[in-house]
Amino acid sequence: MRFLLAIGVFLLVVANGAIAGDVVAGKAKAAQCAACHGATGMSPIDLYPNLAGQKEQYLVKQMNDFRSGARKDPTMQAMVTALSDADVDNLAAFYASVK
Repeated sequence: MRFLLAIGVFLLVVANGAIAGDVVAGKAKAAQCAACHGATGMSPIDLYPNLAGQKEQYLVKQMNDFRSGARKDPTMQAMVTALSDADVDNLAAFYASVK
């Protein structure tokens, strides 16, 4: 019975996307994003969006869309092309954690 309960909890966690990236690793990786999006994800320039406090899944989707070419922006495509899946998850976790 406990085994089935454990499996059920695990499946709920996975299905809800509760397995998140590493906030600390994301903060370190975010240094390359700071020029446009600010050190904490609050952009100093109105032209660039604030990333702080956005939903993690939203940020992952946007970065992956830039990586795949589904969303077009030459600057962003150049910035995210070299990111690994873990980098994307970590950056999203960091920006989502900032209030």
